[in-house]
Amino acid sequence: MWLGGNGAVQPGPQPGSAAQFTAAPAPAPDADVNAKQIYHDSFILKFSPDGKFLGEIGSANGSKGSLDTKNVKGVAEIRFIPGTHDFIAADGYGNHRVSVWNADTLQFVRMWGAFGHTPSDDPLPMYKPDSPQFGNPVHCADPSNDGLIYVCDRKNLRIQIFKYDGTYVKQFVLEPGTRGDGSPFEIAFSPDPEQKFMYIADGSNMKIHVFDRQSLKELYSFGDGGRQPGEFYAVHNIVTDSEGDIFTAETYHGQRVQKFVYKGMVPLSEVKSGGASAAWPSGGGN
Repeated sequence: MWLGGNGAVQPGPQPGSAAQFTAAPAPAPDADVNAKQIYHDSFILKFSPDGKFLGEIGSANGSKGSLDTKNVKGVAEIRFIPGTHDFIAADGYGNHRVSVWNADTLQFVRMWGAFGHTPSDDPLPMYKPDSPQFGNPVHCADPSNDGLIYVCDRKNLRIQIFKYDGTYVKQFVLEPGTRGDGSPFEIAFSPDPEQKFMYIADGSNMKIHVFDRQSLKELYSFGDGGRQPGEFYAVHNIVTDSEGDIFTAETYHGQRVQKFVYKGMVPLSEVKSGGASAAWPSGGGN
């Protein structure tokens, strides 16, 4: 069991005190709001399945920035790299990088920033898909079965793809007109061995995008903003199980988990025309 935190400016005022509810000054519209925040969550904790503490990466308030090889800074997600004893952290809310650590020794292995370059903490504007560095947050780092890692650069509205060793492969942009909290929040893959379909949780646009993973062609999307079943309020996380069912979690005032049950494959034309409600097309371009 692994726990990573993503809480900024902690410890804060005493819970329940008047100071806790004092509004902070609003940041500039395109500012990197995490650039000067102090992160209590500069660590990852390792536990046994029964809750025994086994070890720690980093220490509270210990981060020295994106080049630090002893601490993390606001990890958004942890995923194990298939066939290895390493895991990758979307490192992420405070840093501008992905970092890889050995699960046995808890030692640093490697890191990289956007396009596979050395990470940088230089303040840059958000919503720039051509930005030379990751913004905040780097919100997902999801490895596929065929040696690739898909990284959600949320506020730069893009997903960058790398090999396991950090070699840059390509990127694509998701909903380039998005502002606010950005577009790609998290990624899940279909459970078939080829992982043919890629599901992208888009928190700001309140939907799930369905892509053909190999071609990176968007097949369609489902969901919309709202409170009813099948609608979303800031869909934040997404995962699939071995049966193909999809589970989503909503943040902010969404505060719920939804389950979408796999019902089999249907022609994509039926999904697009509204003749089927399933989230699993039988092939692209039908």
